[in-house]
Amino acid sequence: MSRTLTDSPLARTISETATDIWNDSCNVDELEYAVAFGAVGATANPTIVVDNWKKDPARWSGRVRQLAAEQPAWSERELAWGIVAEMSVRAAPLLLPAFEASGGRAGRLSIQTDPTLFRDAPAMVTQAFGFTGLAPNVIVKFPATTAGIAAMEEASYRGISVNATVSFSVAQALAAAEAVERGIERREAEGLPTEDMGPVITIMMGRIEDWLRVVVERDGLVLDPSALPWSGVAVFKRAYAEWQARGFRARLLGAAIRHQLHWSELIGGDVVITMPSSWQKRFNASSVEVRRRMGDPVPHVDELSRALPDFVRAHEPDGLAPADFDTWGPTVRTLRAFIGSYHELLHLIGDALLPDPDR
Repeated sequence: MSRTLTDSPLARTISETATDIWNDSCNVDELEYAVAFGAVGATANPTIVVDNWKKDPARWSGRVRQLAAEQPAWSERELAWGIVAEMSVRAAPLLLPAFEASGGRAGRLSIQTDPTLFRDAPAMVTQAFGFTGLAPNVIVKFPATTAGIAAMEEASYRGISVNATVSFSVAQALAAAEAVERGIERREAEGLPTEDMGPVITIMMGRIEDWLRVVVERDGLVLDPSALPWSGVAVFKRAYAEWQARGFRARLLGAAIRHQLHWSELIGGDVVITMPSSWQKRFNASSVEVRRRMGDPVPHVDELSRALPDFVRAHEPDGLAPADFDTWGPTVRTLRAFIGSYHELLHLIGDALLPDPDR
C-alpha cells in the first residue's frame, strides 16, 4: 500500500505531537507540497530569493523590467525589495487558513530584513513595518546581533511578530526571547493587543555544526565521527530546556537542516522545524520511526565540550556575551553568506535592466 502525504512521517509529526513544520522557502510549488502534509509556515531570506529567481529567471527578469517601467524612480535596491515582496506575498495566502485557525500562532510567512542593516536597529524596524503591510500573516526576521536584539524588542513593542535569525547559540536565543518578552510586556502595559502575535526564535542547528567542522579541520582535531552531527541538536535541546523553565511566549524554531537528526531528535517538542522541500521529500520517503525524542539525552556532549570551546559557547546559557554576538565565527560566516546573496540579487536586478547586446 503506497503512503500518502497525509499519513507521511512529517504529517504524523504534526498530527501526533506538538511539533510543527515550516517550508524553508517561499516557492509556491514547494509550499503547496508542504501544506499538503500539514506544514504551517514558510520563510524567505536573500539566499532563498536568489534560488527562486534562478529556477525561473525569465519570469523574474521580465517582472523587474515591468516594475522599473511602472516605478521609473526606483533604485536597484527598491526593485530588489519589490521582487522579495512579490515572491513572498504569492506564498502568504496558502498559509492563511492555518494562521486564522491558530489565532496567529501558526500560518506565518517569514521575511528577512536587509542583512546589510545588521548594525542599524532603527532601519531594521522601519523596514519591518513595510513588510507587515504585505499580508496579515507576515513575521519579520531580525538577526541576533547586538542591534538586532534591540530591534526585536522595539518591533515587538510595536506589534510586529519577530523571528530571530542568524542565531546559533543558547545565549543568542535567550537574549532574543528576553527582548521579545520585554517588547510584548511594554505593549501590554499600554493596553495594546498582543493576542495575535506569533514570535519565534531560531537556532540554526546546521550552521553551528558547519562552523564546528571548520574548527575541527582548522585545528587538526580528532573526534568520534558521530559526535559533530549531534552538536546542533545538543544546542537546540539545551535551549528547549531553558524555554521550559522560563516560559517564554516565543516558540523555538530549528533551522539549517543537514541530516535526519535535525528532525527526528526534535519530535515531540512544542517547537517549529523549518526544512527545505528536498529534505521534506527525503524524510517523507524514509522509514524513520516517528516518536517523541525531544526529551531523550544527547550523546557526545562531554566530548564536544572538552574538545571545542565554541561548542561550549553555543551550548551554555552564559557561554557567549552579547558583546560577542556580532564577531563570533558562525555569525560572521552567515552574515557574509546572506550579504553575498543580497548583492547577487542586486546584480541580477541590474543585469535584468540592461538590454542583451547579443540579440
